[in-house]
Amino acid sequence: MNVTDIGIDLGTASILIYVRGKGVVLKEPSVVAFDRDANKIKAIGDEARVMLGRTTGNIVAIRPLRNGIISDYAVTEQMLKYFIQKATGRLSFKKPRISICVPSNVTEVERKAVEDAGYQAGAREVQVVPEPIAAAIGAQIDISRPCGKMIVDIGAGTCDVAVLSLDGIVVDTTINIAGDSFDEAIIHYARAEHNLIIGERAAEDIKIHVGSAIERPQQKVMEVQGRDLNTGLPKTVRITSEDVREALKDCTAQIVEAVHSVLERTPPELAADIVERGIVMTGGGSLLDGLEELIEEKTGINTVTAENPISAVAVGTGLYVEMTAGNHRLDG
Repeated sequence: MNVTDIGIDLGTASILIYVRGKGVVLKEPSVVAFDRDANKIKAIGDEARVMLGRTTGNIVAIRPLRNGIISDYAVTEQMLKYFIQKATGRLSFKKPRISICVPSNVTEVERKAVEDAGYQAGAREVQVVPEPIAAAIGAQIDISRPCGKMIVDIGAGTCDVAVLSLDGIVVDTTINIAGDSFDEAIIHYARAEHNLIIGERAAEDIKIHVGSAIERPQQKVMEVQGRDLNTGLPKTVRITSEDVREALKDCTAQIVEAVHSVLERTPPELAADIVERGIVMTGGGSLLDGLEELIEEKTGINTVTAENPISAVAVGTGLYVEMTAGNHRLDG
């Protein structure tokens, strides 16, 4: 049986696994349900999400990844092992060759922790891939040629902005403003403006259905249920796309600023390439309505979202293994 090549997008909110020849075979939340009384893991991924909030207080949620890096090594190792086995089945006799993506600004210690977790989870070989490179490959951008390509990858925990050329990162920055920050901003806005306490899932629904980064002539409206801050009783309010734009104003401004800062540090020849070819966005955060238009308006550079932005990093991470296997060395 052939060795399985696996690419893992180790995200703060979700884990996606790409298997060579099959594509993305798994997408589950990177959350673990932990039993504090028994001191053991009760469930992982989708099973854990379903369990949380519906069991006794001794079961707590653990997110072992923060801002795209490992915050709880032992739990991450168990989670990886579980997902790899689920994605490949139990029939593989040989250990898989795994590539795992990380934000481009990780330290050597953080990179080593990811590698070790991969080996402990059952890999025979582990490669760590900088996220912008994985995102670009997954978005079908040819980064092997000597011309500048710009990628803006907005996940749940981090936003990676990079200029790529000749299979490497020329200029980049990573900020901890991304999808989770959008949700937090919406929760804060509902509390401050409407005295309404809402949870993460409600905030995400608002972001998806009426979220906007720019003013629209026609506003979308959504009824949101939560708990009244003063009375403690259930309450319903109407939230518009303009409310959400206001709530997310600081977050989107910081993403635009990150793009600006990378462009300012880009060599003139590569900057000219980017003006000609445009900016490509990937990651779930790129799906916020109007975000590509906002970046285009502020930079004057054509900005588009990749065809499958959520799976781009996982696909690119998996393809990276195949490319390096053919002595096509990519390096961050």
